[in-house]
Amino acid sequence: MEKATPILVITCAAVAREVNDIKKLSQWSQMDLQAISADLHATPEKIPQAVADEIDKARDQYEHIFVAYGDCGTSGELDRVLEERGVSRIPGAHCYDFLAGMETFEKFQDDEPGTFYLTDFLARHFDRLVYEMLGLDRHPELLSMYFGNYTRLIYLAQTDSDEITGMAKAAADRLGLRFERVFTGTGEMVPALDAAMQEALWHS
Repeated sequence: MEKATPILVITCAAVAREVNDIKKLSQWSQMDLQAISADLHATPEKIPQAVADEIDKARDQYEHIFVAYGDCGTSGELDRVLEERGVSRIPGAHCYDFLAGMETFEKFQDDEPGTFYLTDFLARHFDRLVYEMLGLDRHPELLSMYFGNYTRLIYLAQTDSDEITGMAKAAADRLGLRFERVFTGTGEMVPALDAAMQEALWHS
């Protein structure tokens, strides 16, 4: 099969909107996207195989494949399957790293380890991906078990949206955490994707 498109970016659905926005703004018509359900964060041990399956399916169609995923709780297993396939990914343990920037995120953690984080995606889907997935809608008594050691919630904002900020603030209130908002935009995603795009074009 002819390889007509230089690059495929395989991304978690939690940051797919940001990847797509960067693609549009950069006018990268040579880039295709494939998103994998963010629900897999509930079972991170399944993420490496899901990413590997997408790589294997796409191998004959693309000159270059890049993965926009953090380690996301796979304990290095994602990097192992990527190394086997000669595929690289955006640096970071999770999306908070590359959205906030690694140095900034480390400072947040050092200043206050008991910090829970939301992104635009998580703020919009807080009920399903956090509250319901942890069973707090059915067993509210579990709140102290899950969040008893947390003191604040930082909303890492990709957009200037009063609506999403309100969602994030409501989530902090429900969890009983102090609320802070930090605007990150797309953080370190642009340089990482740009580097992948340039490499793909160079080798195409």
